[in-house]
Parts: sequence; C-alpha cells; structure tokens
Amino acid sequence: MKVVAPSVGESITEVSILKWHKKTGDTVRAGDVLLEIESDKASVEIVAEVSGVLTTLQPESARVPVGAPIGEIAEGVVAAATTPAPVQTHEPPQAGPAARKIATERSIDLTTMTGSGKDGRVTPSDFDQVKQQETPKSPTSSRTPMSGIRLKIAERLLMAQQTAAILTTFNEIDMSHVMQVRSAHKESFKAKNGVALSFMSFFSRACVLALKQIPAVNSFIDGRDIVSNKNVDLGIAVGTDRGLVVPVIRHADTMSFVELEKAIAGMAQKARDKKLSIRDMSGGTFTISNGGVYGSLLSTPILNPPQSGILGMHTIQERPVARNGEVVIRPMMYIALSYDHRMIDGKEAVTFLILVKDYLEKLEGIENEL
Repeated sequence: MKVVAPSVGESITEVSILKWHKKTGDTVRAGDVLLEIESDKASVEIVAEVSGVLTTLQPESARVPVGAPIGEIAEGVVAAATTPAPVQTHEPPQAGPAARKIATERSIDLTTMTGSGKDGRVTPSDFDQVKQQETPKSPTSSRTPMSGIRLKIAERLLMAQQTAAILTTFNEIDMSHVMQVRSAHKESFKAKNGVALSFMSFFSRACVLALKQIPAVNSFIDGRDIVSNKNVDLGIAVGTDRGLVVPVIRHADTMSFVELEKAIAGMAQKARDKKLSIRDMSGGTFTISNGGVYGSLLSTPILNPPQSGILGMHTIQERPVARNGEVVIRPMMYIALSYDHRMIDGKEAVTFLILVKDYLEKLEGIENEL
C-alpha cells in the first residue's frame, strides 16, 4: 500500500517531511505514527492504515507535492530478524609514555602508525617520518532548507512590510493593580476553573473592549474597500521550536473572562503539542504578541496581514515614576501598537492604547468575573 503526501488545505500544493518515526524495514501496525509532515501553516502526523513492513521513499526535509508517494507498506509481511555483525575492533599499537606524549602534542592518532619497536611498539623515533596532523576545522557555515512554517513566516512578514504603511505608537502601563489582582486570585481561579490566571487574559480583555470602541483597528483594507469585522477574532502569537504561530480565539468579544482564559490556554497547549490545524490559525482580526516572555523591553511588532493592528506586550520592569508629586517605584510595562496608517489615523491608534492602559490600571468590574 502506498503512503502518499496528504492534502492539508485547499491552497496547499506541497508539504515537507519533518520527521520519520519509522524507518525502512520496520514492521508497523495500523494506527502507528509513521511520520510528521509540515505545511506552510501547521504540522500533521501521518499514521499507518495497514500493518506490514515499511519502505520510505522520501527523506526527511524533502518537499513533495500533495498526493505524491512518500512511502510504501508491504502488507502481511514481518521484518526478518537480523543477527548483528561482529564489531571489528582495532587495537592501537603499544606506545611508551614518551611516544604517547609526542602523539598528544602533535595531535597524531597512534592507531595510524606502525611501530618499529619490539612487538610493533611505537617509539619516539617513529615520529620522524610522520607529519603533524591538523585538527579538523569546524565549517564556518551550514546550509539547511527552510521549513514550511519558516518559509510562510518569511513570506508574510515581507508582504506586511511591502504592502502596508506600518507605524508604531507607544504607551506604558502601571501593572501594580493587575499584579495585585492576579496574586490575590490565582490560586482560587485555578482551583475553580482548571487553568492558570495569566497576564494574557487581562490584555486580551482590554483589547476586546478597546476594539469595540475603536472599530477601525479591527478592520482592514481590501483593494479600494474597507472591510469592517463585526466580531473580534483575536490572534495570540505563540513561540514554538519551529517558529512563531498565531492561533485565533474566535468571537473573543462574546466570551467571559474565564472563557477567554480557557481558550487562550487551550490554543497555547495545542501549539506546544504541534496540534494546531489550519483553521486554528486562520481568520484573525487583531493580534497580540508578548515579547516580554523573552525579556524584550521595547519593540515594534510587524502586522499579521491582512490585519491593520497588532499589540506588543513587553517585560515588566520596576522603574521610578512620578505619582502625586513624588517619585515612587512601580512595575511598569511598555506597550506598542503597530498599525496600518492607511486604515487607522494617529488619533485612533493613540486612543486605542490609552483605552487598553486605562482598563489595565483600573480593572473596573474585574472582581465580579474572577
């Protein structure tokens, strides 16, 4: 039975072989995971449909068209047991302390030498005819093919830079109230709801409320038209070992605080487990990216096309600030809104950030939701 590269989306014509979990000659059973493939949006596990012996037809990292054979299973066949070949060992020639010292200093492998002493023993004089071996140098560079996800990230980021008039505006938030509320409720919240109380849920709620008041930030340009989204489908950028992915929380504007937290936690777990589907990462209207988890103090996030806005969160840092004529220390966070200036005016962008800031510093009504 042929194993073929499956279709993983309407617009996807080829996939990459990310990793073979079985190799040629292995006996597999129906349901065993054979390999992992990757498209430009997600990775998918391919399982055996029948039992038999596998032959792989394409190597890891190969890019193959959808529908092309990538393996073959001989049904009803069991892999023959093999007897391991005897391990060949090569005894190094004997050498005295003086000869071993010279070999070490000159980086010479004693097993490559023929000794002139008794019983083939290597003597210091045997080194007179041996050129000093150079230690192999590590290559200065290595070329590997880009993964499907990395290719798509590169393509979309370049398109964003080339097709939108991107501008970034900044503000800062006193995180004292958020940290106090989170500290006071995190244990009871997790016990009651089964998920941790994260900073991302506070920012998600703040963005949802701000987007309702400044709908231009939740809209986008399509040719000569403006498309206004009725719902807030919130993209949450998640870093994985293969690059940045942006799963989407659909209808975030209809969710309670608890529902929002559960949805964010669920999508983050799917991202870490490499279980995100194409639909999970499609159709967002606004994105939040948290560079603060990596220690970023300030950045200018790039738009996620065709969206017109993206909020950048950053690390929380204690800084001196003025409060009522006095200098006090507060946990502060810089926030950034990158936006398409064709769609959004500066006043709207600044107002959006102020709304986010005000909600997070006041948290009106939050106690009732936790």
